[in-house]
Amino acid sequence: MLEIRHLRLLITLAETGNLSRAGRELALSQPAVSRQMRDIEEHCVGEVFERKSDPLRFTPLGQRLLESAFTVINELNKAERDIARIRDGKAGQLRVAVECHSCFDWLMPSMDAFRQDWPEVEVDLVSGFHADPVGLLTEGEADLVLVSHAHSRSGIAYHPLFSYEVLALLPHGHRLLAKPYLTARDFERETLITYPIPDNRLDVIREVLGPAGVTPNRRTTELTVAILQLVASGRGITAMAGWAVQPYLDRNYVVARPIRRNGLRTNFYMATDRSKVSLAYMQGFIELNRKTCFQNLHGIKPIE
Repeated sequence: MLEIRHLRLLITLAETGNLSRAGRELALSQPAVSRQMRDIEEHCVGEVFERKSDPLRFTPLGQRLLESAFTVINELNKAERDIARIRDGKAGQLRVAVECHSCFDWLMPSMDAFRQDWPEVEVDLVSGFHADPVGLLTEGEADLVLVSHAHSRSGIAYHPLFSYEVLALLPHGHRLLAKPYLTARDFERETLITYPIPDNRLDVIREVLGPAGVTPNRRTTELTVAILQLVASGRGITAMAGWAVQPYLDRNYVVARPIRRNGLRTNFYMATDRSKVSLAYMQGFIELNRKTCFQNLHGIKPIE
């Protein structure tokens, strides 16, 4: 018997054109994707897509099933929104705290899509750097916060978005480019350029430099592009999320190296007040952003 999860997989396959990307977007392992596809094809007694096609191409059987999947899922989503409006009322407020300027690349399109689905909900941005961003929730200054660590806190719920690699970024011609990866000691003689936030929120300091007792010279600025300009001009090096700087790497503006032999990875979450998790429009915003992230960001993975 086909289930909603099977229909969602078919739609995601059509949107991504690839089994691996579909799995990442749905936060499914490859074995889980394979099991669902086997269930679908056993139910239909036939192949849904052509093997070894890139991008993926649906068979006539699969195309017909996909058409039905779009119809069912679209109607189901519409019904769920209507039910939520009836249950929760038509008005609402969603104040999103954003400290990572690079987040706007994928956050703004998802906010535009959210407004179409929930026109009655007033969406606003709470920008700027905050020493305690999660504290904005408990203080009533925000309804949802983007954070890179899920520290246990009374009354706060964390919703996983994705895992990503933190890369060291250097200017062309830098001596450290001769190395396949950087260690804590490689930062010792450098100027480290970062955002003006506490050290315990900087992965490279908390996870790498701090434990090794390395304290490089420091320089701070609020804008991602300003940090990269300083790096490109040889004023220092930095460590930033790979997905955030991929456009600059594609243009060969700066050069990246892994941090540590096995890389430095961290996670990204959305944090909310537990009392607001059940709000339908809150759930809708979280799910929409999960989808948008995996559609638009390079090198991210589901949080295991």
